[in-house]
Parts: sequence; structure tokens; C-alpha cells
Amino acid sequence: MTTTNNPTKHKVLGLGGIFVRARDPKALADWYQEHLGFDVCDFGGPYGAIFPFAERELGYQLWTAFPTDSKKFDPAQAQMLNFRVADLDGLLAQLRAAGVTVDEKVERSEYGNFGWCVDGEGNKVELWQPPAD
Repeated sequence: MTTTNNPTKHKVLGLGGIFVRARDPKALADWYQEHLGFDVCDFGGPYGAIFPFAERELGYQLWTAFPTDSKKFDPAQAQMLNFRVADLDGLLAQLRAAGVTVDEKVERSEYGNFGWCVDGEGNKVELWQPPAD
């Protein structure tokens, strides 16, 4: 992958947040807390989790569940979530033991290891363990 460092061109720095529609935002937030270890907060309506950056970085990333009738998503878009994990095989085993639907296929490549599960509302979730180097 080639990138250009043009000081006059503005660019995206990274993921700022993931926002999803949910029939029951609280129940979906609880599912993510129970099965994927999110530290869920009530943001005054939507429920979400904050992921601070590493010590030397400023800021954070968000995951937030909004009601299905939220206007924030108009026009409606489909999505698949991808979350970075430290131990893909360990997390997949833990999810299976908890009765979560987990795809048997695990993809291993130079880009890392990928696995998939289904969240509490039937959305496909991709779990990604980055390569070691």
C-alpha cells in the first residue's frame, strides 16, 4: 500500500467511531459488554463504549448503538463491524463457550488473522488480530 505525505492535502487520521442502529440499543450494548468486554456507558440516549488511544496518542475511538429510527444514519446504510483483538483464537473459543454464533472459518494472512461472529441483533462482526510485526 502506497501513501503520499502531501502537507497541503487534508486526510483522515484514523477511525473516530462506529455508530450502529439497533432495535434495542441497551440490549445490544449489554451483549457487547458481556461477550466482547466493552466498558459500556450511557451517553444520554445511545449506549456506547470509549476506547482510549495508546499512551502517546491523544483522543479515543467510540462504539455507539442508536435506536433504529435515529436520523443520524439517513440515508440508511448497511455495515459490518471490524474490531481489533489481541488473541483471536482465545476470543473465538470464549464466544463459542458462551453460545454465540461463530463462523468456523478463520482467515490467516500477511494482513493478520480474521474471524467472525454474530452479535445480539444478528449483525456480522469481524474480529481482527493484526500481524505480529
